[in-house]
Amino acid sequence: MLKSESLIQLVNSLAKQEKKEFSKYISNKQDKDYIFLFKLIDEKKVTDPEELKWCFLKERPVSSFNTVVVYLFNLLIEILTKLRVEQDSYYILFNELLHARVLYEKSMYPECLHILKKVKEKAIYYENHFALLMAQRLELNYLLTLDFGELDEKKLLNKQYKMKNTLKSISQLNEQSSLHELLKYRMINRGVSRSLVETQMLDDLVTSEISIVASAGVENFEIKKNHQLFQANYFIVVGDYKAAFNSFVELNKLFEENSHLWHNPPVYYLMTVEGMLESLRIVNNYEGMNYFIEKLEKLSSTSSSFQLNVAYVIFIYRLFSFIDQGEFEKADEWVVGNQTSLIDKTDLLKDQQQAVMLLYIALTHLCNGEFRKAKKKLALTVGRGNLYSLSLFRTIRLVNMMIHYELGDIDYIQSETRSIKREMAKNKELSLEVELFLLKFLNYSFVANDKKSRSDAWKQMEGEVNTLYQNKYQNQILHKFDFVAWVESKILNVPLSEIFKRKQLS
Repeated sequence: MLKSESLIQLVNSLAKQEKKEFSKYISNKQDKDYIFLFKLIDEKKVTDPEELKWCFLKERPVSSFNTVVVYLFNLLIEILTKLRVEQDSYYILFNELLHARVLYEKSMYPECLHILKKVKEKAIYYENHFALLMAQRLELNYLLTLDFGELDEKKLLNKQYKMKNTLKSISQLNEQSSLHELLKYRMINRGVSRSLVETQMLDDLVTSEISIVASAGVENFEIKKNHQLFQANYFIVVGDYKAAFNSFVELNKLFEENSHLWHNPPVYYLMTVEGMLESLRIVNNYEGMNYFIEKLEKLSSTSSSFQLNVAYVIFIYRLFSFIDQGEFEKADEWVVGNQTSLIDKTDLLKDQQQAVMLLYIALTHLCNGEFRKAKKKLALTVGRGNLYSLSLFRTIRLVNMMIHYELGDIDYIQSETRSIKREMAKNKELSLEVELFLLKFLNYSFVANDKKSRSDAWKQMEGEVNTLYQNKYQNQILHKFDFVAWVESKILNVPLSEIFKRKQLS
């Protein structure tokens, strides 16, 4: 990425408070080159690096564009870091460690050791093991150079013992975090379990994680947080949503009892609420979803990227609730209402989030009969090679085939069916009955016009349909979108919204 691209992204990500801090910094400055460059991006809304360079050199032909870009970028990082020092315990602790080093270099040893003592106390309060370890190590280093002063051997051994415990805690957290990272990686790239074999492949992670928690011994927020996150995500992967919800409830309780230990921004809290929303959605508890969405609406942070992630979670789960309940017109209104605040900023989201958002906006258009709009929206994901490895991409391809079915593009459907079946052949351990059911309909769709023939055809399929709904592994894909209900609406010639609403009542 060009440095000018990075600068544009940085300026556009600044929150109001951050821009205010920059304005204070330049309030008594002359119209410097870097101020002019900042205004081009912030006020003139120049977002293309080449255009930015042209606009800058047009007004400042003797200035070095690249030099000014680097200077402004570094200046903004410096201002943002200064702000964080005033807002975030993590920055505060490491800033005070730097103060201690300066005092040591100036031979102000009592003051230096006093600061290190305070840092250790704060680090224990905030459970910041890395800051605690650094403070403990610096203290021992400094005491060594001072010939240990009045420190006796018993106190020295006690300090070394405490440092060993800190290292042990860090090691346990690292091992536990590694297991959670592996689980999340498999969730993203392999998707949820679609067979008993896939569930059993997670047994090694589960056993190792439980062993770490059992050996931790001490009450520790991070260990408990990571444990509940791991458990909740594991239960989602294997389709046990009631257990997943219970884990998220425990995790939410843990967060609310330890608000002083939240990260800034509170990323893990957002993950917790998102998990609760997913669990509630699957059991059709939309009233419960509203409660947690309202909690997210009150969540604030100085990080604009975090606030964008919060907006994404609110948007997508509101959209889920409208689609799941067959309220397709409300879903469309929700999409239109969030166009400027979120959808126009899609490129700032992670690839997975972009794909999910575009998929469900396309489904909104599909359910409202706007097939060409759906095709255009989904085309933004279908052509992205970086999504091919994600399990979500299989769902995207299925929805894309449904859109082409509505548009009458039989050649595309047949070609894509062959491609998907080749992929299925490579993953024989997966149980992909829902996908096969949909492909069979798309390729041999029912064409009878009279109501009785359609009804009889659906009755012949009811046994297979009931089996799909009762199989927890097949429900994993049906939770994303009820493809079977869509097939029913096509065969019986009944609006999909009616079928979805009926299913909510059953």
